[in-house]
Amino acid sequence: MWPGRFYALPQSPQIYKQLLMVAGMDRYFQIVRCYRDEDLRADRQPEFTQIDVEMSFVEEADVMRVAEGITRSVYKETIGYDVPDSFPHLDYADAMSRYGSDKPDIRFGLEMVDVTGIAAESDFKVFRAVTEAGGIVSAINVKGGASFSRKQVDDMTPFVAQYGAKGAAWMKVAERGLESNIAKFFNEGVQNALRERLSAEQGDLLVFVADQAPIVYQALGNLRLKFGNDLNLIDKSKFAFLWVTNFPLLSWDEEENRWVANHHPFTSPVLEDLDLFVSGGDPGRIRARAYDLVINGTEVGGGSIRIHQRHVQQQMFDLLGISSEEAERRFGYLLNAFRYGAPPHGGIAFGFDRMVMQLAGQESIREVIAFPKTNTAASPMDGSPSEVDERQLRELGLRLRHVKHAGTA
Repeated sequence: MWPGRFYALPQSPQIYKQLLMVAGMDRYFQIVRCYRDEDLRADRQPEFTQIDVEMSFVEEADVMRVAEGITRSVYKETIGYDVPDSFPHLDYADAMSRYGSDKPDIRFGLEMVDVTGIAAESDFKVFRAVTEAGGIVSAINVKGGASFSRKQVDDMTPFVAQYGAKGAAWMKVAERGLESNIAKFFNEGVQNALRERLSAEQGDLLVFVADQAPIVYQALGNLRLKFGNDLNLIDKSKFAFLWVTNFPLLSWDEEENRWVANHHPFTSPVLEDLDLFVSGGDPGRIRARAYDLVINGTEVGGGSIRIHQRHVQQQMFDLLGISSEEAERRFGYLLNAFRYGAPPHGGIAFGFDRMVMQLAGQESIREVIAFPKTNTAASPMDGSPSEVDERQLRELGLRLRHVKHAGTA
C-alpha cells in the first residue's frame, strides 16, 4: 500500500496522549501494548502492557494522588493488602547516595553512608587517591557481620568487581577498636569518627567501596541487596511503596558525544531550573518533573509533567542536538499543536506485567506472561525471530545486508 515507507512500533503512546490533552480531552487512559529494544532483565520484555494515564491542568501531586488510589484499589481487591493512604517521597540524589539505586528496596535498612570526608583523613592510600581524584567513599554497616567467615568477607571483592569496583575494603568492630589488615592506616580519631558516622557497635562489619560515584553506587548498592537476601533482612510478605522524584533531566552520552533525555524529550524541567534550562546553563544540573512509583525495588510506574509550551519544547530539542528542521520533520504536528495553546498536563504509566508479577509473588515477569521471550528476546514457542524468504522481501521492496556479529568469521 505504501511502498518504500514504514510504520514504527510504538514505545508508548506519549505524543498521541499529549495531543489529546491539547485537543481538550482532559482525562485519558488506555491499556496499551508497547515495544522496546533494550537489554532484558527479570522485569523486562521486548513487548509489554502499560496502563497509561494522562490529565490536563495537573501538577505532580495530582497525578500521584490518582496513582496511589489506583494502586490502593488494585492491591486491596486482588490480594487483600492494605496500602497506606500516601506514599513516602525520596529525592533521586538521596536514593542514589543511600541505596545506590533510583528504585530502592526500602523493606530493609542497611543504608549506604558517605564517609568521603572521614576517609580522606586516613593514611590509607586507596581512599586518599580516590578522594583526591574526585571520587567518593561509601560504606554500609552489616550488623553482627563480624562473625562472617574469611571466605564470606573475601567473596565481596569479586562480587563488587562485576560492577566495575576494584574491591571492597572491610573492618570488623571489636572491643578495642576496628580490626582489619587496613586498620593500621586509620588512627584512633578517624576510627572513632567512622564508628560514630556508621552507628557501629561491637560485632558489626563495616564494608567500604571507593571509586567514582556511579561505580560506588552500583557496586555497593548491589552488595546491599545481596546482604539483604542472604541475611534474610527482607520481609517478603511486605510491600514498600515509594515515590522517587527530581531525576536529572539529561545525561551525557560519551559515545554519541551529546546530551540525551533520561526519560523522554517531552518531560518538563523543574520550575526552579527553568531559567537554567532556557538560558543555556549547565544541562547536567537541570532536574526533571518526573516521578517513578517504586514497589519493593521495582519500578512499577513512571510519569512526568510534560512540556506544554512550544519554545520550551524547541529548547529541549536544541539541547538534544535535534535541529529545527529535524524537529519539524519528526515532531512538527506536536509543535504546531502547541501554537494554539496547550494546557499544563501530565500523566503516568503503570507496568501492568510488573504489577501482576508482584501481586502473584513472582520474581520474573516471564512467569505472568503467556509465551514470554527469553533473555535473548527469542520466542521458543514459534521460533522467532526467524528468517524471511526472498519472495516476501521482494513484495516489500527490501534487500537484506548481512552484518557480521562479534565472534563470527
